[in-house]
This record gives sequence, structure tokens and C-alpha cells, in this order.
Amino acid sequence: MNLDGVSKHLLICNGKTCMKNGAEEVTETVRGELKNLALQQEIHTTKTLCNGQCKHGPIVVLYPDGAWYKEMNKIKSEELIRQLKEERTGNLSSKLYYHDGKTFKKDESEI
Repeated sequence: MNLDGVSKHLLICNGKTCMKNGAEEVTETVRGELKNLALQQEIHTTKTLCNGQCKHGPIVVLYPDGAWYKEMNKIKSEELIRQLKEERTGNLSSKLYYHDGKTFKKDESEI
């Protein structure tokens, strides 16, 4: 696989608990929106088995930003991809963690 030109990577949890909570729909929505918005060459996706945050699933992790999004669904997935196209991701209400350049921090709205 050639990743030349890819600027973002989405890790979409498809572990057992996330699957029970709709991860397959999230995966299909994310990939469908990337195709619809012609972002497939810029944003790569990977289905993972477990991202370790089962109680908050489905989880989507955005790299290199280091943002973790919880309780994803079709609507939140569409919004995330639209925000990535517009190069903004600060307004998605389901952010669980973010990376401050050194470590992961729990999103302030979650505290």
C-alpha cells in the first residue's frame, strides 16, 4: 500500500463491544463519505479489533492529531468527515481524548 499523499489516518474500532454498538455502520459511513467527498487519497482508514475504550464505543481515532472520538454513529461519522474536509475537528461533541503534543488528555468537556 502506498501512503504518499495521505495526511490523516482513521482507526475505526470493530471489536466485539463496538460491533454491538454499531461499528459496522460507522465504518461504512466513514468510508462512504470519504468516497463521496473524494478524500480517499488523503485519509486512510483501518478497521481495528479493539482500541481499549469499550465502554465508549464505537471509537474512532484520528492520527496524526491523536483525537479519540466516542459513541460514534452515522451522523457523527458524517460530521467528522465533513470537518476533516474543511480542516477543522474541534466542534465534534464526541471527542474523548486529544493529544497535547506530549501526552493524551481527557477532553475538558468530559471532565
